[in-house]
Amino acid sequence: MKKYNIAVVGATGAVGEEIFRILEERNLPLNKLVPLASARSVGREIEFKGEKYKVKELTHSVFDEENIEIAFFSAGGSVSAEFASSAAKARAVVIDNTSHFRMQKDVPLVVPEVNPNDILLWEKTGIIANPNCSTIQMVQVLAPLHEKFGIERVDVSTYQAVSGAGKKGMEELVMQMQKFFDFSLDSCEPKAFPHRIALNLIPQIDVFMDNDYTKEEMKMVNETNKIMHSDFAVSATCVRVPVLRSHSEAITIKFKQEVSKEDAQEVLRNSESVVLLDDPQAKEYPMPMIATDTDETYVGRIRVDNYDKSILHLWCVADQIRVGAATNAVRIAEKWIGMQV
Repeated sequence: MKKYNIAVVGATGAVGEEIFRILEERNLPLNKLVPLASARSVGREIEFKGEKYKVKELTHSVFDEENIEIAFFSAGGSVSAEFASSAAKARAVVIDNTSHFRMQKDVPLVVPEVNPNDILLWEKTGIIANPNCSTIQMVQVLAPLHEKFGIERVDVSTYQAVSGAGKKGMEELVMQMQKFFDFSLDSCEPKAFPHRIALNLIPQIDVFMDNDYTKEEMKMVNETNKIMHSDFAVSATCVRVPVLRSHSEAITIKFKQEVSKEDAQEVLRNSESVVLLDDPQAKEYPMPMIATDTDETYVGRIRVDNYDKSILHLWCVADQIRVGAATNAVRIAEKWIGMQV
C-alpha cells in the first residue's frame, strides 16, 4: 500500500493536536509526518505514535521541500489564504479547516457521509474545504432525512461550546470559572468572546452581517445547501454556551410530506456516523458529556410537531473539535486516498 507524506499546518492548535490523535487512531498510511506552524512555535515537539517530531516553520517552499502529498490546514483563514495555494502548487491535496475557501465555486465543500463524490473535484484547485463545525453535524442528520422524505425548510438553534473559539476560548471559560469560585468573577475582562462566558449565554458567534444574522449563522445557511446540493430554506440562531466541548443543536425540519417519529428514527438509526439516542422516558438523549471525545453525531428528542405532521423537531450533539473539524478532515483524506487507487 502506498504511504503518504502528510503535513499539519497549525500543529500546535486545538484542531491540529486533535488531527494528530485521529491520524494515530485511524492509522492512515503514513510515510512522513511534518508538523508546521508559525516561527514562534518552531522547535516545539509533537508526540505521535511514541515518537517526537519537531515543529517546522510554515513557508511557501516547505511543501515542495518535504514532498508533501496531503496538507491539513487548521491555522486560521489568513494563513490558509496565504499558504494553501503553495501547497496545492506542490501537488499536495489541501484539506482546509478554515472558512476561507468554503464558498468558492470550484472548491468542493465535503462531509464524507453526505457528498463524498465531490472530493473528485479537488484537482480544479488542489483544495478541499472542511465545512463549519455546526454545519457538519447538522447535515449528517439532515441528508438521510432529506433523501427519504424531502426537506422544505430547516430552522436551527445552536448551543456551541467554547472549543469553537479554540484553545483561547476553552482557557477563558476555565479561568472565569476559577474566578467565580474565588468570588472575583466581576473582575474578568472578556477577550475570546464579546461578553463574559462563564455562567452566561451569548447569542452572537462571529460578527453581525447587514441582515442581522451573524457570519456563523450565514455559514450554516449557505454551506448546508452547497454540501447537500439542495435549495431548501435554512435559518439559524447560533449561541455560545459555557460548555468546554461538543456543540448541541435544536433542529426543526419541515418536510414535503407527513413524517412519523418512528420512520425518522429508522432512517437515522441506519445512517453513517449517526448514533440514535432517543428514549426520553428513560432520560436518554444526547448531551455534550456523551459526545465529547467521540467521532459520532448523536441525535434524539425526535418528535412530531403538535400542529403540523410534516414537521419534526430533534436534538443533536457532536464533538466540535473532532466531528466538527479534525475527524471530518481525516475522513476526507481517507476517501481521497481511496480514490487514488
